[in-house]
Amino acid sequence: MKLVECVPNFSEGRRPEVIAAIRDAIAAVEGAHVLDTSADASHNRCVITFVASVDVAATAAFAGIEAAHRLIDLTSHGGEHPRMGATDVVPFIPLEGSTMDDCIALARSLGERVGRELKIPVFLYERAATRSDRENLADVRRGEFEGIRAEIGTSPSRTPDFGPSTIHPSAGATAIGARPFLVAYNVYLGPASNMAVAKDVAKAIRGSSGGFRNVKAMGFEVDGQAQVSMNLVDTERTPLHRVFDTVKMEAEAHGVAPTWSEIVGLVPERVLFEAAARHIQLRDFSPDIVLERKVRSAISGGESLASFVVAVASPSPAPGGGSVTAHAGALAAALAQMVAGLTAGRKKYATVDAEMREIGIRAAGLGNELSSLVARDAAAYAIVSAAYKLPAETPEQQRDKTAQIDDALMHAAEVPLETARACAAVAELACAVAERGNTNAASDAGVAALLADAGCTGAAYNVRINVSSLSEKARGAALADEAKRLVGRTRQLVRRATDVVDRAIDQ
Repeated sequence: MKLVECVPNFSEGRRPEVIAAIRDAIAAVEGAHVLDTSADASHNRCVITFVASVDVAATAAFAGIEAAHRLIDLTSHGGEHPRMGATDVVPFIPLEGSTMDDCIALARSLGERVGRELKIPVFLYERAATRSDRENLADVRRGEFEGIRAEIGTSPSRTPDFGPSTIHPSAGATAIGARPFLVAYNVYLGPASNMAVAKDVAKAIRGSSGGFRNVKAMGFEVDGQAQVSMNLVDTERTPLHRVFDTVKMEAEAHGVAPTWSEIVGLVPERVLFEAAARHIQLRDFSPDIVLERKVRSAISGGESLASFVVAVASPSPAPGGGSVTAHAGALAAALAQMVAGLTAGRKKYATVDAEMREIGIRAAGLGNELSSLVARDAAAYAIVSAAYKLPAETPEQQRDKTAQIDDALMHAAEVPLETARACAAVAELACAVAERGNTNAASDAGVAALLADAGCTGAAYNVRINVSSLSEKARGAALADEAKRLVGRTRQLVRRATDVVDRAIDQ
């Protein structure tokens, strides 16, 4: 199972009932698990941390944003912390099993929905940013609610990524993004008499004054001790052990040694594993050698491929062909993402680097969508099955049964049509990576195209068979026609892709 963390910040820290309503809205989404709720009255702000699988994370975040949209009015809001919206910022963070591309895809999907349904302007930031001047949240939020209200719609720099080019009158604007896990890390340098050293060390290591780009640091006195307080905003690029070693070196240059350090809040196990491996000089370390990880992998993580295959093979109609086609499409998307990843960052393919990175993000989003369609297709069949079991002993019951069967069949046709659309989109990506991607992975691009074709064709079968069972087939004619067009378009793309792959292999 792909899990992500989401840490939305809301502009409310003084009304417990409002905070509870927002938290409850998030927790009410099945599959979302709220881990922590922190509120600060002086900042007038709360932070809710939850985890969810990639297929429900955006839904849970939207539930919180919608509640804040109803309950918070920025025109009467005040606090120490800068803010631009009722929901101020929504970052997605990859956890075990998910990638940054998954989180970027989630940020885009959520941003589009918030702009469309709630009419709140959305700015993408950090790794999801579409412009370099929006990578830093502080730059996005500069001027806060009042400043953005005055500039949006008049300054090109304030054109949102999604939603209207006007501030929402009460909910403001929202920043949605993707970022690595942020680690709050403090190193203590002995008694408060060393405060000057702590401040010098903080200045030496923070990015804003020439230190590590991914470190924010200040010197504080805490309980009579000198503390270097840090936020490590990207431990992939600036690992914890490198920060500690530098703090130690800078402090020792002043004749002071660290006494102890602490992590505030939660930390990914990877960060501690890397620090431990560095300390004992463990060569070729991989987290896969950790016993507990192997145990978790063996006994958890959702339905395995093996159990899915067994369920398909069982004498039960669901999961059936619709679920299998969605799974095939998800595998095609994964292969397209892989080839894009094997292309981006290589000098030989510098001219297509940006395109391949974009393809990787799009493929991740399509893969997540198709993975959720596996279960949705089986659920749609269950609705059809239930409708056929309704009583029909009277004319009224017969009419009601026919109507419910038709509604269920339409839904059962609409779900695989979504699968067909997604598979057609994957076919476009597969064709692109076949034509312009790393030639060493040409066969993988070809398999992606073939799987996308199988997924689209199979999904179209399911659309057509459900439409053909309607009491009035004309009701679903448009769905069947679209499915046929998608198959035709996909087959054109697959022929292009496989021709390229055949030439690459035969060279």
